Amino acid sequence: MRNKLKTIGFILLMVLVGSNVSAQRSGNPAADRWVDSVLKTLSKNEKIAQLMVVRVSAIGANRTIIFYDKEVEKAIRKYNIGGLCLFQGGPIKQATILNRLQSIAKTPLLVTIDAENGVGMRMDSVLPLPRQMMMGAVQDRSLIYDYGRVVGEQCKRIGIQVNYAPVVDINNNPNNPVINDRSFGEDKYKVAEYGIAYMKGMQDVGVMGCAKHFPGHGDVDVDSHLDLPVINKTKAQLDSLELYPFNQIFRAGVGSVMIAHLSIPVIDNTEHKPTSISYNNVTQLLRKELNYNGLTFTDALEMKGVAKFYPDGEASREALIAGNDMLCLPGDIPGSIKKIRKAIRKRKLSWSDINEHVRKVLYAKYQYGLANWQPIDTANLLTDLNSKVPAMRRSIAKNALTLLRNDDPAIFPLFKGQNIAYVGIGLTQDNAFAEHIRKDYNAGVFYFDYKKDSTEVAPLLEKLKSGYDIVVIGVHKYARYPANNFGISNAALQLINGIQAQQKTITFVFGNPYAIKNVCNASVLVAAYEDDDITQVTACDLLHGRFLASGKLPVTVCSSFKYGDGIIAKRLLPAVPANQLGFNALKLTTSIDSIVNDAIKQHAIPGAVVLVAKDGKIAYEKAFGYLAYDSTEPVYPETIYDLASVTKIMATTLSVMKLYDEGKIDLQKTMGDYIPQIRGTNKAPLKLWDILLHQAGLKAFIPFYRETLDATHENQPLPTIYSNQNDSIFKIPVAANLYIRKDWEDTMFVRILQSELGPQHKYIYSDNDYIFLGKLVERLSKLPLDRYVKKTFYDKLNLNVTGFNPAERFPLYYIAPTEREKGFRNQLLQGYVHDPGAAMFGGIAGHAGLFSNAYEVAVLAQMLLNGGVLNGQNFFSRATVEYFNQYHSDISRRGLGFDKPEKDNATRAEPYPCASASPLTFGHTGFTGTCFWVDPKYNLIYVFLSNRVNSSDVNKFLKMSVRPKVHEAIYQSLKPF
Repeated sequence: MRNKLKTIGFILLMVLVGSNVSAQRSGNPAADRWVDSVLKTLSKNEKIAQLMVVRVSAIGANRTIIFYDKEVEKAIRKYNIGGLCLFQGGPIKQATILNRLQSIAKTPLLVTIDAENGVGMRMDSVLPLPRQMMMGAVQDRSLIYDYGRVVGEQCKRIGIQVNYAPVVDINNNPNNPVINDRSFGEDKYKVAEYGIAYMKGMQDVGVMGCAKHFPGHGDVDVDSHLDLPVINKTKAQLDSLELYPFNQIFRAGVGSVMIAHLSIPVIDNTEHKPTSISYNNVTQLLRKELNYNGLTFTDALEMKGVAKFYPDGEASREALIAGNDMLCLPGDIPGSIKKIRKAIRKRKLSWSDINEHVRKVLYAKYQYGLANWQPIDTANLLTDLNSKVPAMRRSIAKNALTLLRNDDPAIFPLFKGQNIAYVGIGLTQDNAFAEHIRKDYNAGVFYFDYKKDSTEVAPLLEKLKSGYDIVVIGVHKYARYPANNFGISNAALQLINGIQAQQKTITFVFGNPYAIKNVCNASVLVAAYEDDDITQVTACDLLHGRFLASGKLPVTVCSSFKYGDGIIAKRLLPAVPANQLGFNALKLTTSIDSIVNDAIKQHAIPGAVVLVAKDGKIAYEKAFGYLAYDSTEPVYPETIYDLASVTKIMATTLSVMKLYDEGKIDLQKTMGDYIPQIRGTNKAPLKLWDILLHQAGLKAFIPFYRETLDATHENQPLPTIYSNQNDSIFKIPVAANLYIRKDWEDTMFVRILQSELGPQHKYIYSDNDYIFLGKLVERLSKLPLDRYVKKTFYDKLNLNVTGFNPAERFPLYYIAPTEREKGFRNQLLQGYVHDPGAAMFGGIAGHAGLFSNAYEVAVLAQMLLNGGVLNGQNFFSRATVEYFNQYHSDISRRGLGFDKPEKDNATRAEPYPCASASPLTFGHTGFTGTCFWVDPKYNLIYVFLSNRVNSSDVNKFLKMSVRPKVHEAIYQSLKPF
């Protein structure tokens, strides 16, 4: 009820803040009393000064920061000015100055900032967020809202009430020297939609948004900081384009607007009359025609676009005559007051006008908490301001990166195993992109900055041509604005064109996308928008296929690439809001988050990924924690995990189903019927049927590795069986820098054949069952298991990650480390299979060795849920899928390969996999902390991936029943259940 009353109060206050009637009351008695009481204390000069926003700092000579706090303090004491505008300087010093200035102010100061991409845009020691042009490439509007919240929280934390953002100018002029990459782009609908999302994010956390620069600053080629730009358009043209985003964001409730310094003759044909001080623009167009009644701020009155023609307080006078509320950076305070009072005496203004403006400002101050101002707490201030920036930068980068052309899919994504070079255009040393390519691909790295001349092009071209298969080109460190072709040299362009003409290339452009006009002929081309470390690392992830590009160009850059272009690989399982799929979205999110975060807090797991899909769409996909307890690398939804025994389904059972569907195997036949090496042993009579049900009598587990260790030397690998070098004898990798003899696989197979056979038709969950089945698949398909499943399933479903031995394909930081194994491999296992038996088979076995991410596991699960059909491919018949996933044993809960719920779940104290899973449910779990479950009754898929063995107490995860609790929470979140 309290929140509802606060919302009603906010609406009423904003109605009053936007009113032009001085007698208007807010409907909030406390606000009215405070405004009335403050207004009565103000002298005439103080009322005028309440409408002024003054600068606190600036950049001086040699980029030093100059603070004007002493001058501002004098202005507060002498004139009782109304507002401050923060610029450069450290947050702690800024906060300390703000606390002092607010403490001495007779009337609390409205604190503003021009921070479109976060307070880090202005303050040192705070990381900036991406510019709006990069956000314009993002296709998920909810990210823009989240961005606005992050910016709003930053502002609120450091005592700012108004942020001069978002920019809702449409950048329809590539040569714009002042807006350009500050805009969301050239499309009026996206600019409006994203501007509203950004504004709502800020205002929902209690910071006023400010739409700028009215009536539209996008189609200019003059910087208003230096001169007055002219826009010669008809009123109809303005209405249909420039004014559209402003109209929409006004209706959406933006708290304020900033008026630009523009000459637009169709609005006001007075010579050299900027729109910022034009009555026709502010009162006639903004107030009367568009009915906007929020606060108005002039753009900075010290800018040459207005000061050149209206110096020494004249701009302040004209701005109020035009109908503005607040004068941003008026410069000459006494001169402004003097000229404004003179205008009142000459009846160009009235004290009634002044009172109206002051009341609006005071109501805004009340609404944003200044009636009960509290000092800024400087403890942990820097940490708090930065806390959400890296994750937001990563999220924006991941969703903005735009694949514009991919004429050579064989090289993009780019995997290991080729001779790679990286040419950093604009660089003189490694940046994050170069470092990662050097490390991930063992690449040769070359630099070519904009000071080098054309004589250095030919030698480098020859070196690249003779030594490398593929060249990755990164265009870095060019200017933000288009003058002089962004500062990109002709020699650099000559080199780029030469490389692209002679060999295979992948080109990334890091910065303003308009610069892409220089490389529009690239065969593989990615727009990256920014040139910071996080964007560069994210671009490396895209290069390596860790995720698929989803951005689209926010502007037209050349005839080849226009607004909206971008190659987006269609996700087979699209994400939609959970409530559209019948979930209580809040309950789903909060319950899963609580369970997983508690497991991380209790050190049951270092991190995890959870995915929930229903009706072929993703309702929930979220990453938690870190790759390991001692890691600073966060888990992402794309993080690759060791699936452990989920391999039994997503590789081996799928293969057996395919062969069964093709009539190549009969489940009632024996292993001896198919594998000659088994004939003559007691394993030959074992039926495939019983093996799939784990009731053939095979031992659960054979510790192959024990006989390969030297018990006298702390269980170190025997040098006769293992080597740290890969050679013609020791060829099979079992871990990093550890190789087993290539003939030892035969020995292990013999050990299985020699192993004791228990009673048949007794349920014993066995890895050996699936080692046999893996060999069966290889025998019948005439392909190694890893190649068969890749060719038959993964490639046809566009699965780039799922497979065996990921360390051969991906950087290790893409992969969650499992256990720091002692007593065999004696190292942290990362990218190498955790199961020791599978490792000794070279990481490829029927029972373990498969790695994947949550999304790709869900795709395979969806294919099964669909009855064997997905992505236009029919993998096997629905009858086969349904036959395999049914109960088939009278002594266990098993299906053919698949795990199932306990048959007596309703009466069990600990139901499996959870209480609400229907009897139709099928899936599997993995020892490392993984699982997937499919419930056809609800058209539901659940995937949980973790590395629970990376813990000091590997059993805590099981004791806490993390997977079952999450599973049950999913069912409980369905509405109606």
